[in-house]
Amino acid sequence: MSDPRPHTHRDTIFLENAKILRHDSFPGDQYVLRLHAPKCATCALPGSFAHLQCDPALPLRRPLSIMRTDVEAGWVEFLYKTVGIGTHALSRRSPGESLSVLGPIGRPFTLEKARPRTLLLGGGVGIPPMIFLADSLRTDKHWQPVVFMGSEVPFPFTARPSNFLLPGMPNGVIASMPLLEDWSIPSRLTSLQGYPGCHHGYITDLARHWLDALFESQRAEVSVFACGPHPMLAAVTALAHDYDLPCQVSLEEFMACGVGGCAGCTVEISTPTGPAMKRVCVDGPVFDAQTVNWS
Repeated sequence: MSDPRPHTHRDTIFLENAKILRHDSFPGDQYVLRLHAPKCATCALPGSFAHLQCDPALPLRRPLSIMRTDVEAGWVEFLYKTVGIGTHALSRRSPGESLSVLGPIGRPFTLEKARPRTLLLGGGVGIPPMIFLADSLRTDKHWQPVVFMGSEVPFPFTARPSNFLLPGMPNGVIASMPLLEDWSIPSRLTSLQGYPGCHHGYITDLARHWLDALFESQRAEVSVFACGPHPMLAAVTALAHDYDLPCQVSLEEFMACGVGGCAGCTVEISTPTGPAMKRVCVDGPVFDAQTVNWS
């Protein structure tokens, strides 16, 4: 029997032979990769990812969240950390080379106009979707994004003191991401590594400081968006539950095909009819946090 649901993703995923425009390395085995992939750039939305061929000798692609796009220039940008054979091979690729890109893939974040105070939480390589989402919000004054980022390796940028006051911030927590500062979006950084100006603790601790400092009427306007490792996302889900806030999370899973065919990236999601296994690649990667089975 054919699936009666519309396969809306089939007409919006493109295969492109992308040229590497920039490939910058940062401490902590981190890299920022910029590719000329105009079809992907045009259709990508915050929360989208792409499936990259890291090396012609490797049969399986690797999924990377999209961090930034420039539709006019036709580029997409990714932040990744080398963790295995695929990303190590990718890290050796140089500007001027070409690699195959399949994307954009996945269901993006959705916004609720009644909740303009958007709290964006990114941990480690979960930072890119938050940058993309922040970028999409900065041209509309209706939205009031705040971004908290956590990392246990050096951040892939040089932090600078923020020009924006945020309620509830502990003394000395002033480090911010320069790009967000340039976009007039307040941000703060957190880590357990003792980096200057960063909050010493978890990202959810910093979020609680901020939420507790808001008036009740202000908290009623907050929605939470997050991406990062599973323990962090489970903690963010608990945080949102404690404050009765809507929360969307972008999940990270190992993938083979990346387009829903292999069902190798399934997670258990609560639905109105009971638990169901959903594919992170095309049913996600963004899900309502309260529906995810974190166990």
